[in-house]
Amino acid sequence: MRLAIIGTGYVGLVSGACFSEFGHDVTCVDINEATIAKLKGGEIPIYEPGLDDLVRRNSRSGRLSFTSDIKEGVKDADAVFIAVGTPSRRGDGHADLSYVFAAAQQAAEALTKPCVMVTKSTVPVGTAKQVAAIVSKARPDLAIEVASNPEFLREGSAIEDFMRPDRVVCGTASESAQQVLKDIYRPLSLREVPILFVDCETSELIKYAANAFLAVKITFINEIADLCEKTGANVQAVARGIGMDNRIGSKFLHAGPGYGGSCFPKDTTALLKTAEDYESPMQIVKATVDVNAQRKRSMGRRVIAAAGGSVQDKKIALLGLTFKPNTDDMRDSPAIDIVRVLQDNGARISAFDPEGRRQAEALLDNVDFAEDAYAAMDGADALVLVTEWNEFRALDLDRVRRLLKSPTIVDLRNIYRPEQMRAAGFEYMSVGRP
Repeated sequence: MRLAIIGTGYVGLVSGACFSEFGHDVTCVDINEATIAKLKGGEIPIYEPGLDDLVRRNSRSGRLSFTSDIKEGVKDADAVFIAVGTPSRRGDGHADLSYVFAAAQQAAEALTKPCVMVTKSTVPVGTAKQVAAIVSKARPDLAIEVASNPEFLREGSAIEDFMRPDRVVCGTASESAQQVLKDIYRPLSLREVPILFVDCETSELIKYAANAFLAVKITFINEIADLCEKTGANVQAVARGIGMDNRIGSKFLHAGPGYGGSCFPKDTTALLKTAEDYESPMQIVKATVDVNAQRKRSMGRRVIAAAGGSVQDKKIALLGLTFKPNTDDMRDSPAIDIVRVLQDNGARISAFDPEGRRQAEALLDNVDFAEDAYAAMDGADALVLVTEWNEFRALDLDRVRRLLKSPTIVDLRNIYRPEQMRAAGFEYMSVGRP
């Protein structure tokens, strides 16, 4: 099929590359000419394992192309996917849909034949109806159907998630639109992937409900970790114990410094705003947002306590800055709040992240960015493990001990075993473990 993807950010680029891997003819469109030039030259603007090979292979085959000309991009398209950003709107926290509406307007005006326009961006309930109104007004002469197809991609494993998803959710208003999406996702039928067809409003809400529930789950285990520290229980054993219950499941039960990233923070906030608009308050989600914000700053205070109650003029080393491993995404990363709390209390920060430095430099001032983990910790008064990159899981502990000015380690991801670290001579603090 002939597909157009509007937006070459994380979702758009991954989706376009994977659709082309299915065998479809895909054109990715972006108004940022510099981004398009990079993609045409084989340069991938985001870090996602395996994405560079996927893009280059399908570009060489001719199934994947890039353009900044929307008329060229949507020409003869059977379906147009809108995959532009929906950041939190300044001032009120609602999802900013201006990019979605602009993409819909421009694509509709440029279409050359009837097609299905699909919102893949994360959007509030009712957006599909608004998009339908926009395209109907822009092209009353053309039959353009509107559908919803939210993404459920995890940064760091997005290609696997797209190729082997738990499910595909599609919101449609007609059998013809449903058939187009069935044809697009037919390659997944070989793996018997469930494809759930619902109305557009339900599809839109499924996305927000899924992210909100996972955010609640993360925040819940973090609060259990705090209770474990007070009572002497072990949060990892608690997580295993409750995760064995099939009604709960073991995923997203890893205590840490709080959630971040491009989805959970903005999507929980947008869901709260939608609930307010419909006078249907969501107190559990509201508490989750509040607790998570407090938790990220409390991690900075935890480091201060571990450093003897003061970090004034002390060097604190941070390993990992991105909100999770295998991504360069710094959006709402706990590291941002931790750094600011430490700096507010007089600390000097050195840091290393395998992929996040470029984005971190734009967000964090007065940070010494090291070339590797050991350079970051050289002469530090405390070492903080913030993101669980694989290369931090087997550090040379003898070397770490020699490099640190003080043998203090704060492990916010529970990477190491407490007994191992104490036997190695460290003052070691983790999350929710005695």
